[in-house]
Amino acid sequence: MRTRKSKSGISVHAISGTHVVLLAMDATVEARKNLLGFAIKREDHIEEETYWLKGFKTFKGITDNSIPGTLHSTLFNPIQSFMWGDYTSKPRYKYTYTVRPVYGKPGDLKYGEDIIVTINTEDEDDGEHAVYFNRGAIASQQYAKRFENSEPKANDLSDPRTKWLSRGLLEAALEFIEQAKNNNYSLKVAAYELNYEPILNAFKAASERGVKVKIVYEAGTQKVKGVVTETSTTKNNEKSIDKAGIRNLVSKRTKRPAIPHNKFIILEKNDSPIEVWTGSTNFTSSGFLGQTNVGHVVRNKEIAKKYREYWEQLKNDEDPKKLKAWNNKHTPTPQEDINEKSTTLYFSPRKYSKMLKWYASQIREAKQTLMFTAAFGVNKDLAPAIAKDEDFLRFLLIEKKLSEKVAPIIESEKEVVVARGQTLGTKAIRYKTPGWKLDKWFAKEEHFRKKGHIFYIHTKLLMLDVLTDDPKVYSGSANFSYGSLMNNDENMLLIRGNTRVADIYLGEFMRLFNHFYFRTIVNKLASKGEIDNDVSVHLYETDEWTKKYFKKGTYSCLRRELFK
Repeated sequence: MRTRKSKSGISVHAISGTHVVLLAMDATVEARKNLLGFAIKREDHIEEETYWLKGFKTFKGITDNSIPGTLHSTLFNPIQSFMWGDYTSKPRYKYTYTVRPVYGKPGDLKYGEDIIVTINTEDEDDGEHAVYFNRGAIASQQYAKRFENSEPKANDLSDPRTKWLSRGLLEAALEFIEQAKNNNYSLKVAAYELNYEPILNAFKAASERGVKVKIVYEAGTQKVKGVVTETSTTKNNEKSIDKAGIRNLVSKRTKRPAIPHNKFIILEKNDSPIEVWTGSTNFTSSGFLGQTNVGHVVRNKEIAKKYREYWEQLKNDEDPKKLKAWNNKHTPTPQEDINEKSTTLYFSPRKYSKMLKWYASQIREAKQTLMFTAAFGVNKDLAPAIAKDEDFLRFLLIEKKLSEKVAPIIESEKEVVVARGQTLGTKAIRYKTPGWKLDKWFAKEEHFRKKGHIFYIHTKLLMLDVLTDDPKVYSGSANFSYGSLMNNDENMLLIRGNTRVADIYLGEFMRLFNHFYFRTIVNKLASKGEIDNDVSVHLYETDEWTKKYFKKGTYSCLRRELFK
């Protein structure tokens, strides 16, 4: 949902997803004079709570900020930003936000007219598309504050740490499986990693109530120094399958060029496919509780039928050459643009890499913004399209460093802003910045991060022009890479023209981007010894803070212009 209000030169653009509400402010030249920031009040109409929001920063000398973790009312210590995100909102709730401009000087504050916006958060499930994101960031202020960074009991669904990290993603997956109630239903599963006990137990329970359950899983081998051995994923899958006692429910996927990277479940009733669970979430504790991930349900019989046809190829452990030809025939690379207001999909592996060129063409046609997650970096064929010479902001959320070939291309375009999924380095943690508690906040960040390749950014998202009435959202299991297209079993949804879906993805992307952008900047400043503790914890005492938001070409200015 999106709504705008303005008064006395101050405007507020509110955008709600499911668990996120974004407030984007703007101000005229006159309204910026002596502006010290914004006080924000939130009214929760469901739980009947009203309070002024709090923050860490204070005016120097006015409020004592020497006690780490202390929060202060924005009514007296305003937010000095033209964007604020409420990451504590809940689905299907009604909220009213009062944005009050703060003027004057510390100790003698004056207030402008209130701008009041009321907004309803989206339902995670509207009957056609259901979208669920986990929190995707264990090392956060709230986790440290709530749980002292203690390790969650991942298999205990009642553990508050597990529930907090899942934020409904695990519960939604289990509810999807539980829809299959008896022998009238079937569940057809394609899994890369299959070792999370609650999910395996749910499949077993479904089978015991008569549901026809069949799981195709990674059971391949690899050659190491001339010796053929099972992959580590295969070994973990085999152990988990035997432990759960579901050997009778599985079939092996071995004939694949690289990895069978799918993670989808098809629900059928009376042998007719009716809906699909897909997205980026592996059936692992890390998938549901550690990495950034999304589960996306599509209730569309034609889409579900295509998944079932694809699944049949996987179940038969089809030869790669034949499967590539099948995928190209049944989900061909679009010749031009996808149809407006539609949901389409493609499967991998593919015979040709034309899909990358098509993605590049879609990116080049973007007119408002790009938001892109690329766990392993940016493909060299996509980089020039991302870094085209445009005056609008583009966001990259990555984990691995950009390659030597790609980095110069991306870095040449100042309108492309990059955040990396990473911990804070030792230099950054050394800064005992009052209010931030960095040494405690990031002291432990090893939950689910002992093994694997990706620890933070695991979503596979491409979002174009999301704030327009014709947004494009691309979400699935496939990384936007040559290997993913040509060598892996993958699936990808292409959703166009659905502003509800776009708003949900937008809110979650910005939540994660802001979280990791903070880490990226702090690490960069710390490595250069440029962190100024005084500036980082205290508010400006004049309207000086507004200047970067109106300096053409800067990140702050471009972001304000994008969301205003």
